[in-house]
Amino acid sequence: MGLLDLFVTAVALSMDAFAVSVSKGLSVKRVRLKHGLITGAYFGGFQALMPLIGFFLASSFAEYIKRFDHWIAFGLLVLIGANMLREALSREKEEMNDSFSFKTMLPLAIATSIDALATGVSFAVTDTNIWLAISLVGATTFAFSAAGVKIGNAFGLKYKSKAEVIGGLILILMGLKILVEHLTGAA
Repeated sequence: MGLLDLFVTAVALSMDAFAVSVSKGLSVKRVRLKHGLITGAYFGGFQALMPLIGFFLASSFAEYIKRFDHWIAFGLLVLIGANMLREALSREKEEMNDSFSFKTMLPLAIATSIDALATGVSFAVTDTNIWLAISLVGATTFAFSAAGVKIGNAFGLKYKSKAEVIGGLILILMGLKILVEHLTGAA
């Protein structure tokens, strides 16, 4: 993946964390800088860690899947994107919790970064520079998450589902791009 592809992927992966950050911003009466920093650190840190784990897991068996690795990358990205779309269009109400404690933030950080684990697998099968990828994913997610807390506090739910829809569509398009490039020999 090129730098632009990595950045677009980082933005797409950060949309779940952004959406949850908007919810966290809604949950507090007065947002402080520490709320954004805590949220950014948890979500950005886990969004960087999970692709690294996925990358190393997939790298150990990459030689066995070279013939169909493009299908794996395509399938994972489409599934992640479709799940983001499903969640964005769901009518379920989320619980508001104004706590920024370890007990509250850890499960949220893990839940919003599961898709990044699968994306790490696609990084391994597309010969992506993992260190650049996780740096971009972590920094982008940190920035979006910190901003999401403030935006959620200021504007409410207006942008939450739109962000998830955009992120889901971007991941699906990235999966299609990988597949088309491989099948046409443009990779």
